[in-house]
Amino acid sequence: MTGFQQARTELGVRLRHLREAAHLSGKELAERLRWQASKVSRIENARQTATEDDVTRWARAVDASPEIAGELVEQAASLLDRQDSWRQRHRSGLAALQEDIRDVEARTTQLRVFEPGVIIGLLQTTEYARSIFTRIKRLYQAPDEIDAAIRVRMQRQDILYDQSKRFRFVMPEAALRHRLAPLDVMRGQLDRLLAVTALPNVEFGVIPFEAPLPSAPLNGFWMYDEDHVAVPTRTRDLLLRDPEDVAFYARTFEELCEVAAFREDARSVIVRVLSDFSGQSADQTPQLLD
Repeated sequence: MTGFQQARTELGVRLRHLREAAHLSGKELAERLRWQASKVSRIENARQTATEDDVTRWARAVDASPEIAGELVEQAASLLDRQDSWRQRHRSGLAALQEDIRDVEARTTQLRVFEPGVIIGLLQTTEYARSIFTRIKRLYQAPDEIDAAIRVRMQRQDILYDQSKRFRFVMPEAALRHRLAPLDVMRGQLDRLLAVTALPNVEFGVIPFEAPLPSAPLNGFWMYDEDHVAVPTRTRDLLLRDPEDVAFYARTFEELCEVAAFREDARSVIVRVLSDFSGQSADQTPQLLD
């Protein structure tokens, strides 16, 4: 067992003892935290690294003393500093990562997302998601649980129909054209986007090729209310909580919205891409990697 895994195991044991001392089952604690019960099990059994926020909420739910809560938060922060790669995170499994994201989304009132290279996960079809997870599995040597990951990703999409939440998505036209799946799958994915634009609590914007960009679209980002911003890179998933960082990405998002097409104009761009795909033959689709 590596030092990292040993430290994660020790944190899981301490958290389990706190839960048991509070006379709570894993399911009961998960209900208090608005988590999936499986997340409690994964953290306690060292199959997932608890974040500082996870530990803070856990300690509050079991009425831990401020001293103990502080120690646990420091322990979690130390672990996260050492867990600095996507490969390490993916060892927990593709489905586990999807469940983590679902937990965060459940606590979010307004989600803002800019994604320059791939269809946003909450908007993906099953088969498009399969193509994406196949590539992730190969790239990061993640456990082979693609079907489970797809199932959780599809379950995540139920949140789009929660009228108490607001979703704002922006993507460049290029992301709609990137051939990350067979041609028939790409067509189905574009049809899905057309349907999403009709949801009353969803703003879906597309930046057309001809639109002047306010800045280079170097990376995507996910904004969870005003709490934090997730900025995924190829090797790390940066979580930015500093108010100045959050404000910077909020301004960047609004600048992107200013040049994006929405509603009927967005649908027109999607239809244009769909028309181009319809004129292409299936044998032009690149072979999927596995």
